[in-house]
Amino acid sequence: SLVVQVSDTGIGIPAGEQERIFQPYYQIHRDGEEKQTGSGLGLAITKSLVELHGGKIWLESVVGEGSTFAFSVPIA
Repeated sequence: SLVVQVSDTGIGIPAGEQERIFQPYYQIHRDGEEKQTGSGLGLAITKSLVELHGGKIWLESVVGEGSTFAFSVPIA
């Protein structure tokens, strides 16, 4: 398989929202933050494309430390 990972050192994603973040139109809203831009479709579309190619997508995140998004797809 080919595995691709992207990491950041942002605010992180709470454990209770990590599965939901791949749902269409879902966006995390945090108190005291400005309204986020975007449609909430990017990760849902990415998940669909990865799965259409027989792969899987996941994330690992720690609040206050950052997140790593990863996907794997089989090599022909």
